[in-house]
This record gives sequence, C-alpha cells and structure tokens, in this order.
Amino acid sequence: MTVPADTPSAGAPSAGAPSADGGSPSSSPSTPNPPSAGATAALQAALAAEHAAVYAFGVVGAKVPPGPKRDEARAGYAAHQARRDAWQRILAAAGATPAAAAPGYQLPFAVPDPAAAGRLAAEVESRLTAVYADLVAAGSGGLRMTAATALRECVLQCAHWGGASTALPGLAEPAASPSAGSASASGSPR
Repeated sequence: MTVPADTPSAGAPSAGAPSADGGSPSSSPSTPNPPSAGATAALQAALAAEHAAVYAFGVVGAKVPPGPKRDEARAGYAAHQARRDAWQRILAAAGATPAAAAPGYQLPFAVPDPAAAGRLAAEVESRLTAVYADLVAAGSGGLRMTAATALRECVLQCAHWGGASTALPGLAEPAASPSAGSASASGSPR
C-alpha cells in the first residue's frame, strides 16, 4: 500500500496518542507500571485492530478525491499510526512482543468509490470502539484513561464518517427480550 507523500510520519505526535507509559500523551512518570496479563492481552488486541485500521485508512485515502475528505482520511491514517506505534512501545516496555501486522487485511465490503470509502472509515472506527471498551475494562490508571480517550475519539470519528452511534459505544446493544415488559401481577417476571 502506498502512503501519500504528505502524510505525517508515523512518529509524528498526535492528539490523544498514548504515551509510552500508557498515560496521557503529556504525562511522563519515571517508572511505568507494567500492565496486567489481561491488560496486555487487551493491548495486543488494540494493536492488532490499529494495524488493520492503518491498512483500511490507506484504502480510504486512496478512494476519496483530493480535498477536505482526503485530508480527513490522512489525519485518520496518521492518528491510527500514532496509536499503533504507542501500543507497540507500551507492550515492548512491558516485556511483551508486540503483534506484527498482517501482510494484508480482508475488508468488510468492496470499496469501489468515495461513498464506500466513507462507510469503511465509519465501520473501522465503530469496530475499534469495542476493542477500546475492552481495553478500558482491562486497564487501570493512565492506561485506562488513554484507552477511554481512544474510545471517545473513535466514537467521534465514526459519527464524523456517517456511522451510527449507540448509547454505550463499544458495548453490544442488548437484545430486545420478547418478555420484557410483561410481568405477573406480583411484579416478578414470568
């Protein structure tokens, strides 16, 4: 995949990108706390999802015409690169081997035109909300805050690209129960 020449480098700072300590981008404690096993697994999942997002945003950028939407796609590409790189640093600092990117990724649908590219961007951001909800749940301290910020950014970007919002981003919508609302005279469910 070719990245446009004026795309910011992967090392460029990005608002909301996690710092190497798992805290906010501006925090710099002298000795970071290593993540728990559950947080490490959630970090690996976030890293794998960001690898896929970088790939997908390369496709998005290639399919939208030059102008504001292309600039937005480049900004998304750079933000996902920055988060991917930060997750790699955090995992390496914790002694874990960061998951490598796959050579390619299966897109959820064909992307023949700019409209489909916008839908892909929204879908990627929507899928990332679940990954970041898991990282929020597994993490603690600065890592949890950084994951919550990433979750928020994905929700906002999903909406920006035309995706649907949910009451609790990153969590599955509860299935409507056919018996919901039907209770016996005593008030207890049947």
